[in-house]
Amino acid sequence: MLIEIILFLFLGVFAGTISGLIPGIHINLIGVILVSLSVSLFYSVLPVYFVVFIVAMAITHTFVDFIPSILLGCPDTDTELSVLPGHELLKKGNGYEAILLTAYGGLLAIGIMLLISPPFFIVNFLFKNKFSEIYSVIKPSLPILLSLVSIFLIYTEKKKLNALFVFLLTGMLGILILNPNELLGKSLELSQPLLPLLTGLFGSSMLILSIKSKVEIPQQQITKPDKRISKQIAKAFLGSAVASPLCGFLPGLGSGQAAILGNAISKTDRKGFLILLGATNTLVMVFSFISLYAISKTRTGATVAIQQLIGNISDKILILMLITTLLSGLIAFCLTIFLAKYFSQKIRKIKYTTLSFFTLGVLLIIVFLISGFLGLIVLIASTLTGIYCISLKVKRTNMMGCLLLPTILFYLVI
Repeated sequence: MLIEIILFLFLGVFAGTISGLIPGIHINLIGVILVSLSVSLFYSVLPVYFVVFIVAMAITHTFVDFIPSILLGCPDTDTELSVLPGHELLKKGNGYEAILLTAYGGLLAIGIMLLISPPFFIVNFLFKNKFSEIYSVIKPSLPILLSLVSIFLIYTEKKKLNALFVFLLTGMLGILILNPNELLGKSLELSQPLLPLLTGLFGSSMLILSIKSKVEIPQQQITKPDKRISKQIAKAFLGSAVASPLCGFLPGLGSGQAAILGNAISKTDRKGFLILLGATNTLVMVFSFISLYAISKTRTGATVAIQQLIGNISDKILILMLITTLLSGLIAFCLTIFLAKYFSQKIRKIKYTTLSFFTLGVLLIIVFLISGFLGLIVLIASTLTGIYCISLKVKRTNMMGCLLLPTILFYLVI
């Protein structure tokens, strides 16, 4: 069994590397495909092996996906905040350093996980798995908490009205796509509605805009941050350790929101923010695993896939997931540094337009196969919405209104 676990861990690292490097391909998409295959082609494989695969893939993805988001300017929902500070360094020839800072953040997240895990298990033992009961008490307050976080995120924008408009527009789109039968009074069959919705808003919209805008990238230098960065690492530690648990447990929030909250708690400079974003990107994923164990709630696509495969997780499964996180995180850190160095030196030779068109084609095929013709319509609508929202010059995290607004309304109704 140990050999199989190690095998699936390395397969997960490989899959996370591929999904991280290809713009527009998210781990949620692979998770959906994997769950579908597990009940058909791979029905004889033990679910625990798939859990190891998904965890390793998810953690590796949180490290590697900063490479295309910084070098190519095509982020996904978790790394889009890295484009501005990352591109500023890229245009100065320091793209490698920018990616290295996010990798430092991911490694910092692994260290935070090691620090919090023993106290968590001790508290869980003392309270005898009372987290679900505590969550039930807090649950009525979730709409208020999510509303306050949303208001704060909008308040941090320079163009507050634009941010509010983006939040409400994508929120209405999310409500329409996630609840079409109630709103339209029709029986519409849309499989995996989040796939075309999120792919359009955060994937294909950015791919199309990246194809349109042709940026000249200077020769990149392979340099490391100076020793003064240690102060920013300490600030990133504080900000991510405080903000990530909140976004890891609250529905509809992700690492982008955690990074903004963390930066408000512990002010960082441009380089420090990249460390903070790298830390929150990995740490929110870790807390989503803990959330699945503690309160049986899914907060990421990876945990949705794990729950569908294995149901509620036990102590042993959680420990296995955390060990997998540790090992895959260390491997992913080394891989990211190697790949960042390689692609930084080759970036001027990459035909990004060809890669983007290829990725768009793959996304169209996948959406059609999983969500059908209706999914393509949703993809087109969400892509056009994403392009329009990006033109309003506000953070793309405001487009997470597509999940936050339906979630707020859902908890208000129940």
